[in-house]
Amino acid sequence: MELVFVLDCPDPERLADFWSAALGYDRGGYAPPYVPLTDPTGRGPRLLLQQVPEPKLTKNRMHVDLRVSDMDAELARVTALGATVLRGPFVDDGWPTTVLADPEGNEFCLIVNPGAQNP
Repeated sequence: MELVFVLDCPDPERLADFWSAALGYDRGGYAPPYVPLTDPTGRGPRLLLQQVPEPKLTKNRMHVDLRVSDMDAELARVTALGATVLRGPFVDDGWPTTVLADPEGNEFCLIVNPGAQNP
């Protein structure tokens, strides 16, 4: 069994630029309706960006959590790539968290493990 995530989006080429840079994944070519993104280490799941005609209208039922060691650095990096901060940073049960949206409005979180924070 292989776990593959599929993200519906009107413009997979545009979103591939964001997510490949945000995740450090390799970007494959556009083979309608998909743009595949793969972890160059082979450890992470594949992400398929699937072109659909409709835009995102409501909150995601599933979202990506990116666990990072430095909230400030990662927040600056992903917002420079085109992410928008929706909420935060705030602390959720001891875990520093920021809720963001990618360039098409899909929510994701940056989360710092309290034991991994930089001083």
